[in-house]
Amino acid sequence: MRKRKLGKSGLEVSAIGFGCMGLSFGYGPAQEKQKAVSLIRRAFELGVTFFDTAEAYGPFTNEEVVGEALAPIRDKVVIATKFGFKNGDPTSGTDSRPERIRAVADASLKRLRTDHIDLFYQHRVDPNVPIEDVAGAVKELIRAGKVKYFGLSEAGVQSIRRAHAVQPLTAIQSEYSLWWRSPEAEVLPVCEELGIGFVPFSPLGKGFLTGKIDETTTFTKDDFRNIVPRFSAENRKANQVLVDLIGSIAATKKATPAQIALAWLLAQNPWIVPIPGTTKLHRLEENIDAGGIDLSPDDLREIDGALGKVEIQGARYPERLQQLVGR
Repeated sequence: MRKRKLGKSGLEVSAIGFGCMGLSFGYGPAQEKQKAVSLIRRAFELGVTFFDTAEAYGPFTNEEVVGEALAPIRDKVVIATKFGFKNGDPTSGTDSRPERIRAVADASLKRLRTDHIDLFYQHRVDPNVPIEDVAGAVKELIRAGKVKYFGLSEAGVQSIRRAHAVQPLTAIQSEYSLWWRSPEAEVLPVCEELGIGFVPFSPLGKGFLTGKIDETTTFTKDDFRNIVPRFSAENRKANQVLVDLIGSIAATKKATPAQIALAWLLAQNPWIVPIPGTTKLHRLEENIDAGGIDLSPDDLREIDGALGKVEIQGARYPERLQQLVGR
């Protein structure tokens, strides 16, 4: 596995990380704990050193799984977790008061079985707490040795600039993929300007870009995709043209659609580190192998030209969730 540095921070991680959320939350029933632990450890054996979790995943249970899995190899990995929701519950609204940030850090340290959090993200910008106060609270945690680096998730450009002025940001985490390219307009340019790394979550379009989901696919009742407009049967049918396009490019490269989607992200900038998640070993191996695929400038021009003819149907979030993004 190749390594990358997140911006100018010096934080080095594997070129492809592992988004652990789906092991406990969001995509149907949680994985049995020991199976999840084994998968995380297998990811490390295959070269992954960057693992992403949050108190809100579960809530709390995902951090416990990640902590157990990585405890024996703690000094060889980078763990990212997040604060910012009231009582750790994403449905209860935001809470990034400094006292809450400090409490979350202490609780996360216990669940993660560690004495420091490598990368501590604000999960969503809190409109009720000045971002300077948030950055100041994390700065204090860094001085105390409880946190190493600071990040924001789904933040807008002004929040990024204001936070960075108080405590330099190491990473911005937002959704970014072949079917959601919004960060290209403003967020990626400001990351480049300020020397901040970028961590795309849902780099495979919540599974759609793998080619294994179509209009007939059904999701379990507790699967987040049931409320995502882009995943309505009608929109899945309309968006199949994108998957077909990626599939045809993948065939010429003797790769899978998922691998092309990840390789495309890696080719955008050397400070971009996608964090695909999975519950399946063969998908984990497939994702990691994408790190060895190099797309040429001609390949990228071909992909961009083809994408320009595709109009993706459906919003990526329900309206209430979209309101939390880009503040």
